Formats: sequence, C-alpha cells, structure tokens
Amino acid sequence: MDNIQSETTQVMENIKAILEEAQLSFGHVVKTTIFLSDMQLFAQVNEVYGSYFSADFPARETVAVKTLPRNVNVEISITAVVNL
Repeated sequence: MDNIQSETTQVMENIKAILEEAQLSFGHVVKTTIFLSDMQLFAQVNEVYGSYFSADFPARETVAVKTLPRNVNVEISITAVVNL
C-alpha cells in the first residue's frame, strides 16, 4: 500500500464486506482491536477508522506490535453482535 490511510481504508472495506455478507453493518460492532506497527500512525488510522462509524463508537483498544503478518502496518479485529 502507498500509505497508512489507504492501508486502513482497505482493512475497513474488508471488514465492511464481511459484515455485509453476514447482513450486518458497522452499527453492530461492539468492540474493536487495532494493531499498529507504530503508534505514530494512530492519528491517521483513527481518522479513517472513525469515518466508518456514525454514532455509538464501539469499545476499542489499540496495541503497538513489533511486526504484523506480511509486514502490514495496521490490522483490525472486530466483535459484532446481531441483536443490539
């Protein structure tokens, strides 16, 4: 990827596709974990991440890790609930 914004957008679009396949939306997400290769990237990732939620942001934790698979800079794990 060219930059952290495009990398984060791709991650969020992948999550969106998975949610849609399950007939869910970001409104069903109750918790996320963001893994970053460098905490200096937090503000840029947060800007993209936040644009996918309209209200009631889910609980979130952000963790800096030494390396991620395939040397990516961001990975996001979510928990979604069907009956909110």
